[in-house]
Amino acid sequence: MKMYCSRLMREEKGKVLIMVLILLVVGGLILTPLLGLMQTGLIAGQVYEKKAAELYAADAGVEHAIWKIQHKQIQFDEANDYDYYHYPEPLGVNGKEVDVEIRRWRIGRVSACHVEYAYEIISTARTTEADGSSTTEVEAFLSVLYEDLDFSNLLDYAIVSDDTINIQGKSEVDGSVWLPDSGDFSPGPQVQYDPDKVKDSECTIIEWPDYPRLSDYYSFRVEGTDDPGDSIDIRSIREIGPCDRKGSLAIDNTGDPATLELTGTVYVRGDLDFEQAGGGRYTINLNGQTIFVDGGVRGAAKVRVSGSGCIIARENIDFQPGIEGDEGEFVLLLSIEGGVWSKPLGGFTGCIAGSDYVDLWPGSYIEWTDWRNRDLVFPTGEGADADPDSLPMDELSVRSWNIG
Repeated sequence: MKMYCSRLMREEKGKVLIMVLILLVVGGLILTPLLGLMQTGLIAGQVYEKKAAELYAADAGVEHAIWKIQHKQIQFDEANDYDYYHYPEPLGVNGKEVDVEIRRWRIGRVSACHVEYAYEIISTARTTEADGSSTTEVEAFLSVLYEDLDFSNLLDYAIVSDDTINIQGKSEVDGSVWLPDSGDFSPGPQVQYDPDKVKDSECTIIEWPDYPRLSDYYSFRVEGTDDPGDSIDIRSIREIGPCDRKGSLAIDNTGDPATLELTGTVYVRGDLDFEQAGGGRYTINLNGQTIFVDGGVRGAAKVRVSGSGCIIARENIDFQPGIEGDEGEFVLLLSIEGGVWSKPLGGFTGCIAGSDYVDLWPGSYIEWTDWRNRDLVFPTGEGADADPDSLPMDELSVRSWNIG
């Protein structure tokens, strides 16, 4: 038995070598394609990584363009039936150069308060290497609604109130008057007016302007502009606007009679006082522009208003304006949530409107004239034919987002 087992053990010699040789042959056969497969995987991974970086860069270009559209930082050029803008320099994102093009065209009015525009954004990210270059393109379509308010029917009246109108004796109204109930119209003795021109809600509906929408309408016009400070002396400052006063504002003149001319919207986030501490007479030339006040407005007897334009306040307007300048100028005095008390030095041409009341001092002369074609900075529903950059943006939505 012992000899037999020894013989069996001797017969196993070399079998491991055979198995090792077989494994070496098999390994040699699969090693080359395996290395080739690994090399292909590494190359593919680099390609995927590069294309992913291009995709992220191109997507960042789209996001950047959307931001510029939202903040109205694009100057479009007209091109055929659409507006066109091309970034003057490529963006640098993830080591890629990103080229961005934007096209815009008007869809039309979609509601009483909105105009729709479509935007196409094409963002192309490029990788440039020694062995060649590659690109990835992302195309997005946007729908943008711009708020196009229309309070023009308010301007068709010489006097408008959402409550009551009081006109004291020996005054004259040359134009139409509107209030919800004509029974609340209280003309004093010897007031001259046409009873047939006193209108109320039974014959005409007027949508009264609301503060939030008007505030947004004027806020975007002064976005990013300077704050003029809490006081202005016309002796040294003769122009103002566009500007955004982050509080109350007082205007005075300590020099000779002078004129302060508006060159843009003036937004006052407080009260506005036309002071007379300096004693110098002065004129506010509205120049077609608007003064919008979050608080109230208080005027003085030596202040005059010239040119067409608007003075709008959220709260009461206690104003004593005189009108001078070319015949036919149109001025809107509007208190959105308060009333208007006015003591004209002379005649007033335009519209006086107060939510709570309009109260006119004895001897007032109010004349209405047509407000159209005066380029008033006031929402009159003409945005469908206007530059959308002059309208507040209300809603932006992405309709499609495509690669390639």
